[in-house]
Amino acid sequence: MTRSRRLATILLSIAFLIVAGRFLLKRYCPQEGIAFSREQRNLHRLKNRTALPQESDFDARVRLAKMLEPGEDSSRWSNSRAARLEGYVVSVGQGSVELTNCYLPCNRDTHIHLALQTGATSIEQVVVEITPRLEDWAKQQGRDWSEGTLKQELIGHWCHFEGWLFFDSDHRNESENTVPHGPNNWRATAWEIHPVTSIEVVR
Repeated sequence: MTRSRRLATILLSIAFLIVAGRFLLKRYCPQEGIAFSREQRNLHRLKNRTALPQESDFDARVRLAKMLEPGEDSSRWSNSRAARLEGYVVSVGQGSVELTNCYLPCNRDTHIHLALQTGATSIEQVVVEITPRLEDWAKQQGRDWSEGTLKQELIGHWCHFEGWLFFDSDHRNESENTVPHGPNNWRATAWEIHPVTSIEVVR
């Protein structure tokens, strides 16, 4: 075998291992993702919940307007409860690569930004997130929760969302409620629905 053919074989083998490794890691990425502390593992497990909330899990006090109310809100709600939110979908986009999803570029959350009215600024918006696990679950139910489809179907519409409440402490210092007038703020609150378990276009 020539030197160039050996090199090509090695490169093909490496490419195969990378693709196979990504596939296996996506398929078998644990609920705690990649974590280096107990706290991180617990947070990742909350983000990656797959159980659907039951009626008794919902906190009826939670509304979009309540989540947007100013003031330090880190203990306003509970990670163990679920919520229903309605609002205008301002944007839909892919989240960043993160340890929660085993740091895989092909395994990202979808972020949906909600507001009470069109034209709302970023610090008047709440984030809800669809995880890869729930996107796969929705696909099994015959629903397409892919980023591209949701952009077409949701943006500019008043929509209803259900799912688990989650305080994303990673965004505490980028949220208006916890750091008023902070220079890096791009959201109203670090509270989210994460993961989303139900989506409906209302109007």
